[in-house]
Amino acid sequence: MNDVPPRPDADFRYMDKKGNILKTRTQLTISQMLDFFGIEYEYDHKITLGDGSTITMDFKTPKGLIKVVDGEDDMAHYERVKNEYATDDAARIIAVGNARHVARADEMSQMVCYDEAPQTGSIFLEDESFSFDYAHILPLVEKCSILHGHTSSVMVELIGQMKDNLLVDFGEAKRIIREVVAAFDHKFFISERYVAKQDDSHYTIKFDGPRGLFDLQVPKSTTYLLKGEATVENLSTELIRLLAPRMPPNVEAVGVYVYEGYNKGSHIITRIRDYDDGQN
Repeated sequence: MNDVPPRPDADFRYMDKKGNILKTRTQLTISQMLDFFGIEYEYDHKITLGDGSTITMDFKTPKGLIKVVDGEDDMAHYERVKNEYATDDAARIIAVGNARHVARADEMSQMVCYDEAPQTGSIFLEDESFSFDYAHILPLVEKCSILHGHTSSVMVELIGQMKDNLLVDFGEAKRIIREVVAAFDHKFFISERYVAKQDDSHYTIKFDGPRGLFDLQVPKSTTYLLKGEATVENLSTELIRLLAPRMPPNVEAVGVYVYEGYNKGSHIITRIRDYDDGQN
């Protein structure tokens, strides 16, 4: 009988920087550590044993295999793989799991344990309502130096300390994101450096670009000025700037994906304290 309590994060899913959908926060932590140290890895690596059965190891790296132990089945799989490769000096296998599984490990040196202390987790949110239509000009890029428009969609990643197995309530997070994205909808984005003059209701945008001299008068109510060029990267950064102060204290970083049309876009991730320290 399996007397191990269910995983506290069984209802959550996490995503690493490679786009893999991970099953547990422990897997997320390991992926972040491997990425931090510049270690390449393959997630959900399949191993075929001598009897023809297949076992999934959570991570395969150039240095060896990593198995996350969240229950009796995981422990059994780890031990089977370890025993089969015990005589292979080139095969290095390590398990990472909760301290309650230590008693099952034959060799402590091959078991990395953690306790129930709060851990870092992340959630990501993508919704049809997180989209906006906009126009912009990029005077430094010939193809984009004329007025043109896009429809963009947004995905937001929140990273921080879990509280009661929860980072942020999905409903509350979606409400905040939706309100912030709405501020971008049907706006004209342009760098403030191209504002030649302004009055109470209009900006005059003027620049001499690759396609000739532009001299436009645009309403302030539909114009969104940026400190830098109106690139998708700066739109991502601006969304983070607006989202960061609205996040609860346990959220430590915000990542924003902005897709510019299909199959291209930008991903920016920033620690919230960078904004608190006045760096942006």
